[in-house]
Amino acid sequence: MTILVSGSTGTIGAQVLAHLQGRNVDVRALTRSPETAQLPAGVTAVRGDLADPDSVRAALQGVSTLFLLAPNVADELTQAMLTLTVAREAGVKGIVYLSVFGGEAYADVPHFAGKYTVERMIEALDLPATVLRPAYFIQNDLRQKDLLLTAGTYGPPIGAKGISMVDIRDIGEAAAIELVRREQAPTPLGRETYALVGPDSLTGEGIASIWSEALGRAIRYGGDDLVVMEQRTKTMLPAWLALDLRLMFARYQADGAVATADDIARLTRLLGRAPRSYAAFARDAAARWAKG
Repeated sequence: MTILVSGSTGTIGAQVLAHLQGRNVDVRALTRSPETAQLPAGVTAVRGDLADPDSVRAALQGVSTLFLLAPNVADELTQAMLTLTVAREAGVKGIVYLSVFGGEAYADVPHFAGKYTVERMIEALDLPATVLRPAYFIQNDLRQKDLLLTAGTYGPPIGAKGISMVDIRDIGEAAAIELVRREQAPTPLGRETYALVGPDSLTGEGIASIWSEALGRAIRYGGDDLVVMEQRTKTMLPAWLALDLRLMFARYQADGAVATADDIARLTRLLGRAPRSYAAFARDAAARWAKG
């Protein structure tokens, strides 16, 4: 049978497809534009949009396992829930759902609360699913390149409580492992939940220190001003999403998002190795930037 990957041309979907390579499974990639999608060799592009349930129904024909990544849009919750409904009706035997770390606690952050509601649906309907809960993506900080190199500042207002940021390559690999496990099982498997996290509790000041060492120059933390962050974000993203992200960073500052030792140990067992660290990412990024 076949694995269908939604969000296939985005940051995480691309990692999932890359890590499915060489695992002896048939893979399809759901995309709104199959004629222009840049996909790995052997992956079949199929037209579909989670906002269009009929297109998802068509794309699920012959599919036995689904990777569900709902886009960060205003109706994300509706898209995810309807996609699960369509997948259930289609007889999909395995689902891997990309949720978020801390969704059950951050009730005032819309995209966190929405993902946790999807988790509740999976539990209530006893769907054969693995729920992956990634923390803040390490690679989001590639967007800090200009600020780091020109102003010597690390900008994201993550505060001092700590975040166990995760490398997107670990997300892709964990998803691929669970997709293949469910795809190759003769019968539907029970539910599993994994926190996808890094090995360290990172603070704003701590990350600035990591960049100082990686870049060989003094880097300072830009501070905790959330109003300024929201205003800057609105120049690049819709106002509703800018506020959503401000609320997320407010919770990071107030409560943190730190993984437990058990979270890290369980992910280590799944991957067969320790999760990647922020320091290793920063060293690699600095080396690439130095080469232009």
